[in-house]
Amino acid sequence: MNTLTVDSPIGPLQLVSNGTALLEIRFPGMHRGAAPPATGEDPALSAGARQLAEYFAGRRRHFDLPLAAGGTAFQQQVWRALEAIPFGETRSYRDIAVHIGRERAVRAVGAANGRNPLPIVVPCHRVVGSDGTLTGFAGGLAIKRQLLTMEGAL
Repeated sequence: MNTLTVDSPIGPLQLVSNGTALLEIRFPGMHRGAAPPATGEDPALSAGARQLAEYFAGRRRHFDLPLAAGGTAFQQQVWRALEAIPFGETRSYRDIAVHIGRERAVRAVGAANGRNPLPIVVPCHRVVGSDGTLTGFAGGLAIKRQLLTMEGAL
């Protein structure tokens, strides 16, 4: 595994790659020292850093990166549904459950959302409570609010 830490308006983000695809994006305070820094050229880290910089500069609304997040089949299904939420919009956990054809799995959707290893790129920050309230987020509610405000969703 390779890592690269990039500066962003929400603090330093640590990108983790297997050399060909992004595996994780870690928020400030969640960086792990175990993964070595990138050695040589890592196209996944380079592309991730560039596209995140474009996103934070307001020039990117959709990511086109090689991703290889590990997760259960259900988690993968939820994460694909998150990628379908347009920039500047939000969906509720119930909306996601209905979208994947599992309308009774609202809590399971919430759990899968919380285990998303690629926040921002797989936009779990765009999921809110049914009443529109901001709910749990791995990076903290202040960062979730900042991302949604930046996107014009709040």
